[in-house]
Amino acid sequence: MNLRQDARIRIVDYGQGNLGSIQNMLLRLGAESEVTQDPAEIETATHLILPGVGAFDRGMKAIADRGLREVLDVQALERRIPVLGICLGAQLMTRGSEEGGGQPGFGWFNAEARRFKFDPPAERRPIPNIGWRTTRAERPDTLARGLEDECRFYYVHSYYLVADDPRDSALTSSYGTDFAAGLQRDNLYSAQFHPEKSHRFGMTFLRNFVHV
Repeated sequence: MNLRQDARIRIVDYGQGNLGSIQNMLLRLGAESEVTQDPAEIETATHLILPGVGAFDRGMKAIADRGLREVLDVQALERRIPVLGICLGAQLMTRGSEEGGGQPGFGWFNAEARRFKFDPPAERRPIPNIGWRTTRAERPDTLARGLEDECRFYYVHSYYLVADDPRDSALTSSYGTDFAAGLQRDNLYSAQFHPEKSHRFGMTFLRNFVHV
């Protein structure tokens, strides 16, 4: 599969997450990208990646403090370019999280992030969920196309995605309970896992995103 030559991939820098690992994975695919927190650069993007590691409220505040909320909303909802949220970035695309003080998210997905809870006690597992987990593609148009029916991605998270409409759940995994590992609606995509740390599975996933 030849990579799109006209793609202008912008990785949004709001001060949270290892952005270099995403950029390096894209380079391995032959795709150039730019890490930026400049609204003017984000405005020229054909593809946006919203990464992140850390706390939900802190992430949304950092985006607001950098004046990025408006341009991201325009790109996602008005220009409707492909946007991929990774880990915390995936959670920020929902309307909110059980974590923190109730800071609202972008609300691009009708969904929320909930903390893992295990009942009965015998089902308790360590939190966060860390490691490689089998992940299933629930829809043929998911970014996991071209992978096996059950692929494996690397996870590090204490909160998981819950969509109001089950049809938005494009990928599922399990950690004590089944959960949405990725949401998809129109031009919007999210991954609770880290494709940049998921070797050949992650490479295929990101390659598919570049070709959206």
